[in-house]
Amino acid sequence: MVGAERTGEYLSRIVGKRIAVVTNHTGLIDGVSLVDSLLALRVDVKKVFSPEHGFRGDADAGAHVGDERDARTGLTVISLYGDNEANAGSLGGCRFDPLRPAGCGRVRCYTYISTLHYVMEACAEQRKPLIVLDRPNPNGFFVDGPVLRPEHSSFVSLHPVPLVHGMTVGEYARMIDGEHWLKDGAQCDLTVVACEGYDHKTYYNLPVKPSPNLPNMSAVYLYPSLVLFEGTAVSVGRGTERPFQCIGLPGGKLGNHRFTPRSVPGATDPPYKNQECNGMDLSEFGTFYSRMSGRISLQWLLGFSEQAVDKKAFFNSFFDKLAGSPDLRGLLLDGADEVRIRAAWQPGLDAFSKVRSTYLLYPDFR
Repeated sequence: MVGAERTGEYLSRIVGKRIAVVTNHTGLIDGVSLVDSLLALRVDVKKVFSPEHGFRGDADAGAHVGDERDARTGLTVISLYGDNEANAGSLGGCRFDPLRPAGCGRVRCYTYISTLHYVMEACAEQRKPLIVLDRPNPNGFFVDGPVLRPEHSSFVSLHPVPLVHGMTVGEYARMIDGEHWLKDGAQCDLTVVACEGYDHKTYYNLPVKPSPNLPNMSAVYLYPSLVLFEGTAVSVGRGTERPFQCIGLPGGKLGNHRFTPRSVPGATDPPYKNQECNGMDLSEFGTFYSRMSGRISLQWLLGFSEQAVDKKAFFNSFFDKLAGSPDLRGLLLDGADEVRIRAAWQPGLDAFSKVRSTYLLYPDFR
């Protein structure tokens, strides 16, 4: 049972108060929009704040999302993405619904976590209480990847955590607060309504796709392994029927899967639009094997980077933001194998795991 469904744990705290809700299309109680559910329960919802992809979840990744008025409820919907990413200053007494993010989708570079940070910061500055209604993390069954170095912090990746942190949003909020990561070390008046019956070994099938380019569980499971390709010359299938389930580029020499990105809702201008790409179809691997491995799959990144004619041009400026530092790019340019790369990650992962254990709300996968 997700936190939002446990209304007895939080309704008494918000009835009779002016409430703002941070949510999107995935925030549901028994299939009904969280906002509609709260209004039906006579909660005085004044505003809705939306993260990347917008309130209805159909905006392109990274696209400008403007303020709007919700046609169904008449409520003002304020974007917390793009130019307004830190503009949570207009929050009233606020509760934050953690959306059902996917698990890189709940990885460091999934921007819903950054939105959470800024909402917490605004609440701390204005001394407003914040209630996080927790949900399972579909990729909460492992911790892996390079740890971000603070000097490479950005809205894509704000905190010194590994690419896959293996935490729910409620647990992560506790860590943000407990580690004093908010501006000037401020702390938030934070309450987390935990899930019932969840642990980090639990298989959790997302009932709603978290964003336009994560349409199914195969994509969700593959996302931690494929998201780094967004900082390279390789397409991850945006603009196809299998986003984050296939990889390739025009003239690619690895694999025999061909796909042609097109302009589609959620990917109006994808890389290599209208150009045939050659590469690999990983959809079956994602569905059946990614969960079994319990770690990021590096073989595809290693293979494509090794095959690149111009290895420096293979990476773009976004790669280091996604990886959290230039270290991984340097290792790949140096021809490092998987053993060497994982050895470089391990000290950071060990240190993070100790911090992570302090803030867990559920039995761990270990």
